[in-house]
Order: sequence, then C-alpha cells, then structure tokens
Amino acid sequence: MLGSGLSNQIGASVAALAFPALGPAGVVAIRQWVAAAVLWAVGRPRPRSFTAAQWRPVLALALVFAVMNLSLYAAIERVGLGLAVTLEFCGPLAVALAGSRRRVDALCALAAASAVVVLARPTPSTDHLGIGLALVAAVCWGSYILLNRTVGRRLPGLEGSATAAVVSGTLYLPVGALTLWRHPPTAATLACALAAGLLSSAVPFLADLLALRRVPAHFFGTVMSANPVFAALIGLLVLDQHLDAAAWTAVFVVVGANTVAVGGTRKPSQQQTPDV
Repeated sequence: MLGSGLSNQIGASVAALAFPALGPAGVVAIRQWVAAAVLWAVGRPRPRSFTAAQWRPVLALALVFAVMNLSLYAAIERVGLGLAVTLEFCGPLAVALAGSRRRVDALCALAAASAVVVLARPTPSTDHLGIGLALVAAVCWGSYILLNRTVGRRLPGLEGSATAAVVSGTLYLPVGALTLWRHPPTAATLACALAAGLLSSAVPFLADLLALRRVPAHFFGTVMSANPVFAALIGLLVLDQHLDAAAWTAVFVVVGANTVAVGGTRKPSQQQTPDV
C-alpha cells in the first residue's frame, strides 16, 4: 500500500517534468494510453456483449477518467503537487463522510472544510484557477468511487473499468496526436511521460489489487490517507515545491480527517480499482 502511494506521487512528479514540453494535456494523453493498455490486458473486457444499462456507467466513468487526470495535472502545474493532491483528496473524503450520522464524522467534515479554506486563502500568490482545477479533480475522484461501485455491480471483474480506460484513452487520441505533432518530444521528455503512466497507473493498479486481497478495505483507505503527505514531500524533494507552515498544517488536518472517517468504518465494501 505504501509502495502504491509513493509510486503514484513519484509518477505525478515525473509527469510535471514533462509539462514544459508537452503540457498537462499531452502528458495526460500518454498516461491514459498506458492505463488503457494495462487495464485492457488485465481486465480482458468484452464490450460487444455490454447492454445499454452497462454502457451508461462505463461511459460516465470514461468521462470522469478524462476530466479527473487533466484537471489534476493542470492543477499540479499551477499550484504544485502537494497542494493539488491534498485538495483532490477531499473527493474521497466527502464520499466517506456522506450519509454518516456519527458526530465524529461531522467534526471531520468541519476540520477538512477548514483546511480547504486555509489552503485556498487569498494571498498575493494564490492561484485561484489552480485551486479550482484541483477541486474539480476532487469532484471527479468522488464521482469515480461512486461510478466504480455501479460498474462493479453491473459488470464482472475489471471489464467495466478496463473498457472505461480504453474509451478515455481514445478520447485523448486527437489531443495527444496534435500535441506530439506540434511539439515533438525529446527522448527524455517521452520517457518522463511514459514513466508517469507506468508509475501512476500500472504500478498502483497492480499493487492495490494485491493489497486489497490481504487487508480490509477500511484499513486500505486509512493507509491511503498518507497520499497528500507523500505528494507534499515528493513535491519538495523532486520539484523543489515548498509549502508554508499553514499549508502543511492543512495537509495533516485533511489526512487526519480521512483517517478518522475511514478508520471508523467497519462495514464490508466492494473492492475498488485505483485511480487511473
């Protein structure tokens, strides 16, 4: 689980190194293609046999994949890895808290909302568009969790997620082709984009799949709460992106809120595929 989180955030930092040459859209296109190839090979879907009721959530999931990764990478370019991932993490936190009647969960929601206010507080250097893009990614991640549950109920195995990844990758064909044609990448740039796809899609997918066979879902969710901290640390070490004391405090508040919210859940839940 820790290897999955580290791989995901290292992949995002490597992707950021390719932004100057390819831009977030170009890097996301390559990442989507890698994710599609990996999930198709593992899931082996049979889309020709899908019914209309099965296709609807799959297509919605494909759209979420496309918007989620583009908005996150665009946010990383503008506000940095640690801040973008912390704000994005509010999506799954909101899903964990939704519908809960526990008093402690209400306190977690207030704490997380306060942390978001701190992270988005107006300063001379605040990038409101970047913060908005990160919050769009948060909405997409929450939607991904809910849609993935529906897809899991209507389709066996990983067929739905694999098909959604392929549809999403297909949507990026024009964008990726145009970007690569207008800005032919160097070998180093292309290697960064491909590495981002492997580190942020293939490795976490396989690691999470193995982990979820060995640990309860609530424990998995608790450990995954470390992702914003990993993102902030890797952003500092790899990209030289510094957070101030208030931002670090907000990061740990979001992580703590998710740990309490998810750790207090003991009901069995369906296995979820990782963020692709």
